[in-house]
Amino acid sequence: MNLTLEKQLCLKFENIFKNLGFDEKYAFVKPSDRPDLSDFQCNGALALSKILKQNPRAIGEKIAEQLQKDTDVESVSVDGPGFINIKLKNAFIAENMDAMAKDERLNCALTQTPKTVVMDFGGPNVAKALHVGHLRSAVIGESIRRILCFAGHKVISDVHFGDWGTPMGMILAQIIFEDGNLSKVETYDIEAISAIYKRANIRCKEDEKAAETARLMTAQLQNGNEEYIKAWKHLRAVSVSAVKQNYDELNANFDLWLGESDAHKMCGTIVEMAQKQGISEVDDGATIIRLPQTNKPMPPVILVKSDGGFGYQLTDIATIKMRVDDLKADEIIYVVDKRQSLHFEQVFEVAQMLGLAPKTELKHIGFGTVNGRDGKPFKTRDGGVMNLKDLIELSKDKVRASMPEAGEVEGYNAKEIEELVSQIAIGAIKFQDLKNPAQSGYVFELDDFAKFDGKTGPYIQYAIARINSILRKAAANKLLEGRVIISSEDERNLALKLASFESNVLRAAALKEPSIIADYAYTLAQLFSTFYNTCPIMSTEDKTTAQSRLKLARLVRDVLKTALKLLGIEAPEAMLKSKD
Repeated sequence: MNLTLEKQLCLKFENIFKNLGFDEKYAFVKPSDRPDLSDFQCNGALALSKILKQNPRAIGEKIAEQLQKDTDVESVSVDGPGFINIKLKNAFIAENMDAMAKDERLNCALTQTPKTVVMDFGGPNVAKALHVGHLRSAVIGESIRRILCFAGHKVISDVHFGDWGTPMGMILAQIIFEDGNLSKVETYDIEAISAIYKRANIRCKEDEKAAETARLMTAQLQNGNEEYIKAWKHLRAVSVSAVKQNYDELNANFDLWLGESDAHKMCGTIVEMAQKQGISEVDDGATIIRLPQTNKPMPPVILVKSDGGFGYQLTDIATIKMRVDDLKADEIIYVVDKRQSLHFEQVFEVAQMLGLAPKTELKHIGFGTVNGRDGKPFKTRDGGVMNLKDLIELSKDKVRASMPEAGEVEGYNAKEIEELVSQIAIGAIKFQDLKNPAQSGYVFELDDFAKFDGKTGPYIQYAIARINSILRKAAANKLLEGRVIISSEDERNLALKLASFESNVLRAAALKEPSIIADYAYTLAQLFSTFYNTCPIMSTEDKTTAQSRLKLARLVRDVLKTALKLLGIEAPEAMLKSKD
């Protein structure tokens, strides 16, 4: 495995610290905060000064004096209160590019401490179409899944289907209200089931008796009523089939399609555990757990409702036990709307009180909403919540309008153009989401998101397609890649950005933040554009220079493709535009 520039520098500093008798844990190097002045910096002298009770600049000068002897280093300076700034020689950077170009993992090492991570994202419900809120869960969750897998962790993704709560009782009650019984259930498709749920929701809001009937039927379903179970199986199967189509289009991958129902048997065990440990109590007919009160009020968790049905928080608590016991999870990550943060605080607190996950890290990654230009959650023209399917179609229509017709471009038929439309539209949707920090909401701009310039998915896809075209021309002209030679500032800047790919991946994995990768990919694509404008490849007269630049171009292509893959975005071989 080849080491990145950053890691090689860290080793150099560790050796110097060791020789000087300094604690090696402070021999940490990072990309410079002032790239106009240096390539990397080490702030270890400041930390050492507090321990050694010495002037940090004096310590920094000792370290710099040793580093000056290194033939890979162009210059070293000690600035401010003791910052050590390092500039590397072009030849050293070029050697790193040659090594990176040969490495199938692009100098990205696998973690030395792999974990089993269970990821809970998706969260669809029976009979309810996916909407833009599910978009963020699927897109962010899938990208984090890919980043963690690439880093070397074992990731198990679970859609956690909402199939066992009150909405199911509402649907069953509405069908009996309309049909008299459940005999027609197996004839209903997803459109019919969704329409029934909408009518049930309205009726339960307007009629408390109807709502009470739905709650009682939910409890009877959960207690094993055979007729309800049979109907439930069909309703669930149809709903799963429908949402799978949406997730397939988004290329969101789930290893498990478990639902709330799968945790049902464990719910009783949790209730018994709480009773035996003396942390639950009965209050007004319901079994609850009161939580420790801090500066933030924490409502009690309802394990069993007064009607005998299980509380919805209990399902998540039971699921934690299953994931720890059955999947041996070292970490469980929930990618769910941040408005559910209190729910997860309660669930995690009870899990710890019961001792369900003593060595398992529980983490909620809360995301903001997808908004319209008015700053409010994105909706349809008639004011309803925007369905994910409709949003995808709107996006495809926008992209399709900028594409050539079938037959206008040689080698592309209607099917191939439509596939390209899908790749660009889905890529644009995902990148517009992922370029923003997960915690932040963002405005969905249909008019701007599919542009081929600016910080968009198509801009990066186009950069990759452009390099593919260069590589094809080089092959046609029998120009081969050669050893990298850095002789200009733009080549140097591009190479240093390429060298930082691993550190960005590691940071994205540690923080579970895909926007780090999105920002890196956009900046790299920009730097390549500058490089290509000032450092021609095919038209350059010096063959050695052309071969070097060709390798750099191919390496940019490979890194950009990998970055997009980590974001869950496809990279088309070529990009087409209409002539208008």
